[in-house]
Amino acid sequence: MKNLILAIESSCDDSSIAIINKESLECVFHTKISQENEHSPYGGVVPELAARLHSEALPKILQKCQPYFDRLCAIAVTNEPGLSVSLVGGVAMAKMLAISLNLPLIAINHLKGHIYSMFLDKKANFNMGVLLVSGGHTMVLFIDEQGEITELARTNDDSFGESFDKVAKMMGLGYPGGAIIENLAKQCQESDIEFSIPLLHSKDLAYSFSGLKNQVRLEILKEELTPQRQSKIAFAFQKAAIAHIMNKLEKIFKKYSFKRFGIVGGASANLSLRSQIEHLCQNHQCELLLAPLEFCSDNALMIARAACEAYERKDFVDIQADLISPKVKHLQGKL
Repeated sequence: MKNLILAIESSCDDSSIAIINKESLECVFHTKISQENEHSPYGGVVPELAARLHSEALPKILQKCQPYFDRLCAIAVTNEPGLSVSLVGGVAMAKMLAISLNLPLIAINHLKGHIYSMFLDKKANFNMGVLLVSGGHTMVLFIDEQGEITELARTNDDSFGESFDKVAKMMGLGYPGGAIIENLAKQCQESDIEFSIPLLHSKDLAYSFSGLKNQVRLEILKEELTPQRQSKIAFAFQKAAIAHIMNKLEKIFKKYSFKRFGIVGGASANLSLRSQIEHLCQNHQCELLLAPLEFCSDNALMIARAACEAYERKDFVDIQADLISPKVKHLQGKL
């Protein structure tokens, strides 16, 4: 029976392929090869290096998928947003597979994939609020029962995850910065360093992390950066960054009476952020949905899960079309 969808994810620095049963939503294959070690010396993702590593990793993973080829009913791939040189590798492979196996091709928005990470093995149930926090995006969304997306808030500059990466780079701590800063912050119970919370008195439902990042930069320049000071700075930065997220979420929760709320994206793995949002949801009698920690970061299974819905709608794309859209300013439309 041809009921499997193969999905490819290569939007940034993770090469991943997954195969899902579109009827049972069972994951029958998932492998991801991370590039973190290769990019760490540079303090961030080097696009040209990422592209080369994708060209090496994706064929290796695909070779393991061959036993499932005769059961495939469609090929899915991330086509937006992301690094253009990274997206090219995944899209080219997806087109090659669709042509050679004579299968329809499904293009999936990476951010919509993150939303489906809450429903990897079960039916999606929307009418909920969602905080999407990743390396490149920070936004609060409302998704109605039909899956229509309305953007409630977004960052004006850096994203939540991006600010962690940049702070780690300023302190010479490597990449990715999210886990590094979080672990450093855990080593410090309190700090005599305090950063102001961005847009604290602004009524705008918007985020901004560039000013906070600059506060950290100025603090780093004050004196020698000892391990103890690194921990204090990490603690103070994470405290202010999460307080900024929570301050705007408090306003949003008062304005919109969510019955259910979810957190998705790579930066949603931050346990302090999860804990504070859990308390917020408890205070508002709101059910909290979380993606499994293993699937918070970029992965092909979330792309495969999103593709199951697209397949039912017969939302296929022309193999000859130019599918890649590196930047998506606003997330809207239907899931």
